[in-house]
Amino acid sequence: MLAEIWDRILTTQPLPSTGAVLATAAVALALVLVPGLWPLTRHAVTVAHEGGHAIAAVLTGRRLTGIRLHSDTSGLTVSRGRPRGPGMVLTLLAGYTAPALIGLGAAAMLSRGLAVALLWAVLVLLALLLLQIRNLFGLWVVLVCGVGVFAVTWWAEPRLQSAVAYALTFFLLLAAPRTVLELAVSRRRGRARGSDADQLAGLTRVPGALWVLVFAVVTLGSLALGVAWLLPEVLDRVGT
Repeated sequence: MLAEIWDRILTTQPLPSTGAVLATAAVALALVLVPGLWPLTRHAVTVAHEGGHAIAAVLTGRRLTGIRLHSDTSGLTVSRGRPRGPGMVLTLLAGYTAPALIGLGAAAMLSRGLAVALLWAVLVLLALLLLQIRNLFGLWVVLVCGVGVFAVTWWAEPRLQSAVAYALTFFLLLAAPRTVLELAVSRRRGRARGSDADQLAGLTRVPGALWVLVFAVVTLGSLALGVAWLLPEVLDRVGT
């Protein structure tokens, strides 16, 4: 079985047609913009957001103690270490930028025909995240995501695997800027006290609004570059 899994991971797939890629982009856009869907699909963004905090905490030498995901799509990642300094700054910075950067990495893999490898990489990350979940709702969210990805990687046909991988990638790239916009609106209305931007402002004395701008630059830049990798033919036509 391990040999079969490894063969599936290493097998490259032909790049889908431009029309097929645009169709997956349209699906992802609906998942981000349709009011009835966004409260549900936003949980996937929260998983990536808190995963970003967790990865940054571990890479900077902090001790990760647990992750909680809540039904209102908020989350909390707790780590121990110095309360100030570069490690804490990078850990806070990684949250809002993680979905976009994950999406950008996924776009790079898809541009090389590694759709199945991408799905297995997502599955591994979800498994590692599951070990750190500390509440029942978070456990349920990660398990649902993991079971869904596993079902696609194991039983779906190659074209469906590719479609899911592209839709997931576009979703992360498109959803990341929306969460930053929501943060900016909430801060303007005074409803985002204690947000990542506010905590970064307290650590660095750089205004929270500028940190929101940093989040926006990273997420929008990742979106632009990711689309360029996923839809090079479309951009070439626009350019001419």
